Amino acid sequence: MKVTVVGAGAVGASCAEYIAIKNFASEVALLDIKEGYAEGKAMDLMQCASLNGFDTKITGITNDYSKTAGSDICVITSGIPRKPGMTREELIGINAGIVKTVSANLIEYSPNTIIIVVSNPMDTMTYLVHKSTGLPKNRIIGMGGALDSARFKYRLAEALEAPISDVDGMVIGGHSDTGMVPLTSHATRNSIKVSEFLNEERLQQVAEDTKVGGATLTKLLGTSAWYAPGAAVSGLVQAIACDQKKLFPCSTLLEGEYGLNDICIGVPVILGKNGIESIVDIELSDAEKAHMQASAEGVRKTNGLLEL
Repeated sequence: MKVTVVGAGAVGASCAEYIAIKNFASEVALLDIKEGYAEGKAMDLMQCASLNGFDTKITGITNDYSKTAGSDICVITSGIPRKPGMTREELIGINAGIVKTVSANLIEYSPNTIIIVVSNPMDTMTYLVHKSTGLPKNRIIGMGGALDSARFKYRLAEALEAPISDVDGMVIGGHSDTGMVPLTSHATRNSIKVSEFLNEERLQQVAEDTKVGGATLTKLLGTSAWYAPGAAVSGLVQAIACDQKKLFPCSTLLEGEYGLNDICIGVPVILGKNGIESIVDIELSDAEKAHMQASAEGVRKTNGLLEL
């Protein structure tokens, strides 16, 4: 099992680290355009191997896609990160060109690969990969919902004053500050609906805090977060590599599901060896349906800025 991560910045390096630590891949190839940067990150991570007990080989590559050949899964993190005050949508001009070039190079050397898109604006970049590569929809996955759901569960546990292992919840919709749809009606604490513990006002606050989770961290850090995004990617990669048939909310091309067509947006999917094995249709409340439609309109507006 070979996994390539494009972009050796904070997010990409965290992806490589978490994948290696879980010890399910034989090799992680870390590629960057900056001379020696990926090699340095790979060397630093390999010096953790004996300390953290993993045997995954991590190799660093400077802009030579031939060395990514035979990758089963490729992760695209490359592009400029957010700065304080920036929306994910403002990154589209630069990141679209990068993602289009990167995906073409990856497919040239790994034609059967599954691609996971992390670069922002993520739903639009996932759509761009679909339009520019023509790969089957099951092999193109946008990573946003897994991260947003982790942030949702963090905020729920905080509000409940409960251990996070007690809490389950999911975020669907667009991966943006306004587009996320935290499913408070489906969230549970040990199978009991969280509405049994929290009033509507507190639940709404949890949802709003979740939606600005990335912006909150960008303001504090001065750049995008990396630990949780890296961990979220590793969860998706492991589910595919180990054929776990695990359910995650991911951005995928919809063709009628949830009443939407020709759009990539976050919905629950089953991940296994073929990538997206199936899309899971869940019952939404009227308010959640309305939020989902509004989220889709926002994504379509950003998609309209693409030069396809």
